[in-house]
Parts: sequence; C-alpha cells; structure tokens
Amino acid sequence: MDTSTLSFLHEIFQDVQQKQDWKTALDTLFVSLRSSFVFDNVAIYLEDPKTKTLEVAYARAVGRGKTAEAEAVWGEALSHEVITKGKMVVMEPKSDPLHIGRLTSAYLLGFPLYIGSKLNGALVFVRFGGPEYSELHIQIASLQAFWAAALIERRDLQEARAELDSVQRQMRLQDDFVSTISHELRTPLGFIKGYSTSLLRQDTTWDEATQREFLSIIDEEADRLTRLIEDMLESARLQSNTLQFKFSPVRIDALLRDIVVRINTLRPELKISLEIQPLPPIHGDGVRLSQVFDNIFSNAIKYAPGSEIIITVRSIGDKIRVAFADKGEGIPPDYLPFIFERFYRVPGERTVTGTGLGLYICKQIIMAHHGNIWVESVLGEGTTFIIELSVESIL
Repeated sequence: MDTSTLSFLHEIFQDVQQKQDWKTALDTLFVSLRSSFVFDNVAIYLEDPKTKTLEVAYARAVGRGKTAEAEAVWGEALSHEVITKGKMVVMEPKSDPLHIGRLTSAYLLGFPLYIGSKLNGALVFVRFGGPEYSELHIQIASLQAFWAAALIERRDLQEARAELDSVQRQMRLQDDFVSTISHELRTPLGFIKGYSTSLLRQDTTWDEATQREFLSIIDEEADRLTRLIEDMLESARLQSNTLQFKFSPVRIDALLRDIVVRINTLRPELKISLEIQPLPPIHGDGVRLSQVFDNIFSNAIKYAPGSEIIITVRSIGDKIRVAFADKGEGIPPDYLPFIFERFYRVPGERTVTGTGLGLYICKQIIMAHHGNIWVESVLGEGTTFIIELSVESIL
C-alpha cells in the first residue's frame, strides 16, 4: 500500500472518528470509500436483544437500487446466512445480468459484525449488475465492516454510560431525598412532641395565651407533616399512574383569582400582580390545577422572599398560557434541566426546606392535562414558571 493511499485512509478514518452521531459517522465512512469500492446499497442488520431476530439498524441507498423494494436490494436473506456461518459470504446472481435486468441481478457481499467480541449482526453490500467483487474490493469492504462494528460498539458504550450516569444521579437524588425527608419529618415531629410535652407538664401552669400559642404551633406542624406525607403518596401514585383525576370544565381565571385572594388573606404583605385576559374554559381537574398553582406560589415565596409575584394569563391560539414571574435571585442555568426531576433540589448556600417532590408533582399533573410546564430564569433578575394548557377537551 503506497503513501498516498495510507494518507487517504487516515483522513477518512479521522473524519469518521470525529463524528459524534454513529449514523452520521457511517454515512461518512461509506460515502468516502465509495470511490474505491463501488456499491449501490448498504445495510446493517443487528440482533434484537428481546426478540433475537435481525432488524435493520442502518440502511443507505446510493446507487441504482434507490427505488427498488425487492428483498435482494437490502440482502436480508444474506444477512441470516452470514450470522449462521459466522463468516464472510458472497452471493452472485445465477442468471446473466444482461438478460434479466440489473435491478434483479444483485451481487451481494456480507460480513459478520462482532460487537463486544460477540457476533451480533451483519453488514451487507449490494451491487446491481456487477462487476464481481475483486480481492481488493473485499479487503476494502472488510475494513468498513471493522469500522462499522467499532462505531456501533461506541454507540452502545455511550448509551450504557448515559444510562449509568442517569441511574447514579437518580441514586444520589434518592439518597439526598432520604436524608432530606428524615430531616423534614423530624422537624414537625420535634415541634409537636416538644410543645405537647410542655403542655402536659404537671409542675408548670401555662396561661391561656401561651397554651393557645403552643396549640397553634402544634396545629401548624401537624398540617406541615400531613402535606409532606401527601406529597410522598402523590409522587408514588403519579409514578405508578394510579392517581385519579376528575375532569370537568374549569375557568383558569376564576381559579387563579380565588387562589390569590386566599394567599393574600394568609400573607397580606405579599405583593401579587394579576394580569388576566378573557379566557374560555378548559377541560381539567380544578383541584389538581389549584395544587400546581399553590406549589408555584410556595416556591416563589421560599426562593424569592419579599419579591413581587407577577401572574400573567393569556390565550395564545388554542392554548392558555399562565406565567408566574418573581424578581428573586434566579436559578443557575446548569440546574434548569433537572428542576422537574423527582427528588431534585437546587443546591444553594441558603437553606430552604423542601423534599424535591413539588415541581415533579406539578409537571406530572400538567402532563396529565396534555399540557406543558417549563422554567426560564436569569441570575440576579428572577425566575418565571410557564404553564400551557389546551383549550380543547381531553378525551
């Protein structure tokens, strides 16, 4: 092999190696080498791990077989023979191509693909009307088979690594959740136990105002504990698709006004701006949608204390868009992709109570309404949660 050929192959393989997508890399490999090894169609068959059958994982028509649909066009029968024998197979037409037509006269060349040292597929080249495959052509095709197997193995490793990273991240989140939930459970229980024990002490007499204060704290902490348990149960039901929804006509504008009035009654110092256009009703679960809006309010109050909360509701085409904006510290962009994951909490120096379940529950409820929810944030300027719901009825 001369220097120019080695240089040519080096450039091709370097270009292939730099492609991140395995199919794009295969396109580059086959098209680049077609000047040295002419073929019309190429197909890769891989064994399905569940059904143990050969499935087409990649196919490309570059020559005279682009419009043909015969089995021979993609070499399905040859791929089975390659797998059975575990070695290269050449198949030539039995009849003279000049008499039966080029598209029905296919020269096929198949190679076994060893992925992770296991025979897991076949690479098939199809050439219509000849010429026969020469020894040089077979060597070039064999080289392409080697690279195809390497690219598929790289794809499998990348997918396995991504899955492992996802599992590890989920395990870390669950570990953090266990730690967080332990703290969240102990806190209200500690208050309830402490103040109830104080009230039961026989060596001390509490005045009526102090008794009422203690009982109010016990009542609030019991409510907090109840909400915590309900969040955990609802999260589990949503994950298993067993949470029941009761759909009926709902007016989002009326729902939001009621929530704003209730929150302002509990927190008169909180400034809320509400901008609502006339809206048609939607088909939804009013209780669950109220739960979503309440949760977003709660997040804004916790993470943007003292900030005004601006709510805008608009009709955009066949959708209703609700936006909750605050003027808090904002969320770093690296954390935004994970904000709706189960158990996820945004890391930060300031300690904020929470389980990482609230936004997960919100997203699942909105998805059950065939809607969408996302977050936009700018550090130092604030955060906006946006919800889109369809006006059309949910069947």
